[in-house]
Amino acid sequence: HSFAAEFDATKCQDFNGKLTAIEWQNPHGYFHVDVKNAAGATEAWTFQTVSIITLKRSGTTRKDFEDNIGKNVFVRGCLAKNGVKNRAAAETMKMTDGQLRIVGQEVEHGGRQEY
Repeated sequence: HSFAAEFDATKCQDFNGKLTAIEWQNPHGYFHVDVKNAAGATEAWTFQTVSIITLKRSGTTRKDFEDNIGKNVFVRGCLAKNGVKNRAAAETMKMTDGQLRIVGQEVEHGGRQEY
């Protein structure tokens, strides 16, 4: 599953919302965030991570995600190419401990928002 086959590196954006669940599985992990859209309605988003072993090697654990369920997180993600609504590949995630974690493929783009 290559990033480029499923996600569009030219359509990345920043998300802010409540972490609601994780799926700690191979070949990729997933986490779910309730994000308020421009109209103020809540949308459930699904974000794909890199492989679990890659997360562990970078120092991000399942417990990091579990400890933040129900809390606000900031995510940088790139939208799905196939147009599936509310699905993205996560690049980075800032949890309540304040550390910015790389949880996906790093994407070259301009205008990255600093959290």
